[in-house]
Amino acid sequence: MSMSMSDSDSSSSYGADYKNLKQVSRERLLHEMLRSAKTGDSKSTWKVLIMDKLTVKIMSHACKMADITDEGVSLVEDIYKRRQPLPTMDAIYFIQPTKENIIMFLSDMSGRKPLYRKAFVFFSSPIARDLVMEIKKDAQVLPRIGALREMNLEYFTIDSQGFITNNERALEELFGDEENNRKAVACLNVMATRIATVFASLREFPFVRFRAAKSLDATTMTTFHDLIPTKLAAGVWDCLMKYKKTVPNFPQTETCELLIIDRTIDQIAPVIHEWTYDAMCHDLLNMEGNKFVHEVPSKTSGPPERKEVLLEDHDPIWLELCHAHIADASERLHEKMTNFISKNKAAQIQHGSRGSGEMSTRDLQKMVQALPQYSEQIDKLSLHVEIAGKINRIIRESGLRELGQLEQDLVFGDAGMKDVIKFLTTNEDTTRENKLRLLMILASIYPEKFEGEKGQNLIKVAKLTNEDAIAINNLRMLGGEPDTKKTATSSFGLKFDMHKKKRAARKDRSSEEETWQLSRFYPIIEELIEKVSKNELSKLDYPCLNDPSPTFHGTPFAGPITHNPPAHSMRSRRTPTWARPRGSDDGYSSDSVLKHASSDFKKMGQRIFIFIVGGATRSELRICHKLTGKLKREVILGSSSIDDPAQFITKLKMLTAQELSLDDLQI
Repeated sequence: MSMSMSDSDSSSSYGADYKNLKQVSRERLLHEMLRSAKTGDSKSTWKVLIMDKLTVKIMSHACKMADITDEGVSLVEDIYKRRQPLPTMDAIYFIQPTKENIIMFLSDMSGRKPLYRKAFVFFSSPIARDLVMEIKKDAQVLPRIGALREMNLEYFTIDSQGFITNNERALEELFGDEENNRKAVACLNVMATRIATVFASLREFPFVRFRAAKSLDATTMTTFHDLIPTKLAAGVWDCLMKYKKTVPNFPQTETCELLIIDRTIDQIAPVIHEWTYDAMCHDLLNMEGNKFVHEVPSKTSGPPERKEVLLEDHDPIWLELCHAHIADASERLHEKMTNFISKNKAAQIQHGSRGSGEMSTRDLQKMVQALPQYSEQIDKLSLHVEIAGKINRIIRESGLRELGQLEQDLVFGDAGMKDVIKFLTTNEDTTRENKLRLLMILASIYPEKFEGEKGQNLIKVAKLTNEDAIAINNLRMLGGEPDTKKTATSSFGLKFDMHKKKRAARKDRSSEEETWQLSRFYPIIEELIEKVSKNELSKLDYPCLNDPSPTFHGTPFAGPITHNPPAHSMRSRRTPTWARPRGSDDGYSSDSVLKHASSDFKKMGQRIFIFIVGGATRSELRICHKLTGKLKREVILGSSSIDDPAQFITKLKMLTAQELSLDDLQI
């Protein structure tokens, strides 16, 4: 019986077979955990898998139910529910190493009649010494344990290159209450532990960099808020140091880069309209997570049936289009439909009878649905035609193009205050949420325009509520005290000229290839990741913990001298996928995406991880995919949660819910 408290063993993910974060996580759970429980006499029997509220989600983000069944699991149970005794079956426990879970496990397996024959126990993160002793001193349970291991896998893979630590309330717990830091410290501890398990899973040891607290001069105190990335970096570092000693095959020298920042670095990305297919789906359609509910015409001419679909990686059309500009995605879908019809005789007969002339994608869809023999192939295509159609309709009906243009012009300094006022007075039917998002962008660039009466007048012109005003105010607080810090420089080194009528919050980086309108905006992390890759991050603003000689008084450490990223990582200048001229075989058709995915990774340089405390956006996820191709290094985005604009705004409103009453705001 292995009682080793070691992390189960998996060799480094480099070499011939490069796997991305999601693939590694999935294989560890299926093979290293479930399959390893097939020891000796229990090879053929089915097993029970027991999980807690968190681990069940970890599992469902990485694997499908069918994958689990394939590994010999016939029943999945919740550790907190009453369960029927199955004394002839073995159980696999995948649980967090909490005291409550250990108590439940011991009560399951002790006594004359344990619930299961043997228990294989896997913890999602490192277990405290005293809890191991609890288990070891139970003489009845000990012989019934088939394995006791730390899996060190406590994160949700939200994408092939994205993970979240599931701290949904991080924004409120960390940036809300200044007086009481207890919640904040607890939140950072959980976050640090979970981030570290990503490195344990991938067998990577990072250079740990973080955004340093900005103090304007010696007299200003740094607050807890200013130190969030610093504290989190220290927490991750502690966990990594333990892993270096305890995890087999854990690298002893640095293999990758980790940069820790927080939401204050870019307050525009969470609220601006992002025009990719993926972002538009989540922004404009009422999706629950990745679930889209749509109505399909019933096969029996009755009322339409409601059908749930998941928009995620195993759908090749989604994989191909999710990061494409919505206009590009719509064109490609039309092309796919036309293609399908030109290749199918039956479809042509239907088509021919309609008379010639251009058909809309919608007509094509209706026509093809009438051909039962193609239902399999056409279902997916038809679904996406419907979704894209719905999005385009919302864009048209709510005048999003004009608003989107104004948002981007504001960010790049081509529009200012006057233009916003003009927009608000001439487009009164714009939704409240869209007006609020516009004013939030304005507040990020011109915080002083929202002070006192000026701010109240803006809220009045936009016909917004007190709650909306709180959200705008909290956004300004996130950026630091509006009156001091924000006025001199913006949070990322672009000097604002206070006397200019129009200011730019971004330097224009759009290249000639960008053929789609409204694709000029980019999140700040794009610049940061490129700087990490070229080793050009300022050592002062982004100190590194790996340096052995921190200079006097904990001022920023010099970065590691020896470290140069692989030279080839800077070479590739690939056109961004959503800006490529139509019709070129861009290797992005559904079939080739899957073919190339693994072969491209073989030539990869070192991974770059970027972690954003307080929620990441879909545009930031897109940038990580884009830069992976450009830098030839897998760029992995981590965050406490992934937020669509509406969720982010709700979280901002919660920031001060406990301390402000509406009377304080007097609007």
